[in-house]
Amino acid sequence: MSPIYAIGDIHGQKEMLDHALGLISADGGENAQIVFLGDYTDRGPDSRAVVETLVAGRDAGRNWVFIKGNHDRLFTRFVREGREHDLHIRSGISWLNRRLGGEQTLASYGIHGVMHFAQQPDPALEILTHFEGQDGWIEKEALQALASRLVPEAHLAFLERLPLWHQTDDLFFVHAGLRPGLPLAFQDPEDLLWIREPFLTSREDFGRLVVHGHTALDHPQHFGNRVDLDGGAGYGKPLIPAVFEGRDCWLLTDEGRLPLAP
Repeated sequence: MSPIYAIGDIHGQKEMLDHALGLISADGGENAQIVFLGDYTDRGPDSRAVVETLVAGRDAGRNWVFIKGNHDRLFTRFVREGREHDLHIRSGISWLNRRLGGEQTLASYGIHGVMHFAQQPDPALEILTHFEGQDGWIEKEALQALASRLVPEAHLAFLERLPLWHQTDDLFFVHAGLRPGLPLAFQDPEDLLWIREPFLTSREDFGRLVVHGHTALDHPQHFGNRVDLDGGAGYGKPLIPAVFEGRDCWLLTDEGRLPLAP
């Protein structure tokens, strides 16, 4: 049985990604199959370099599978359409807010400056009023136009075309999770990108072990029917890859494999 490796939410952490790839190479060789669970962008310092690494791996024919994350969609929707909100963000904050990470992502593409916001009461949304950059203040439409010029089309196309899930005989890889009680054919794509409850507290046997990210923890955990690999890299915690043989799971460390069990 060939092992399959997985990397959770990277969130612009290029150095952490390089370290994780090195751990996988040491364990499984250069041709190891890796599934990336999405959220390649936002919050961390170098989303551009992360996307470049993934695109280069794809173009080199590496045995890599990429799944789309909700932050990847937030990024592309702003650049394409100027959208700074998503209904799933109940706080109403803008993607351009540092808490969500849009400011850091644009900075990695050379757009450095300060975002200025105002509150819109009904509905309660944080709205960008202007961006204060090196050449002065510009409004959101001009900021989007600048992003459209500076973000390579190849990066946008890569992120936009990513699938929402990948499965093997034993494993189901997805960014956020699944709606309990629904077969795959009836799953809402929005849930695959955004769901937390009722997925996180479900004890349902989904037929395969679900491997996901999206919900940040202090450390990857195994919950019996699912494994959450978002160990908080977006908040500066280590990016820890995992390896699966069937449904058995280990985390990869500098000292070797560490079993991960419920």
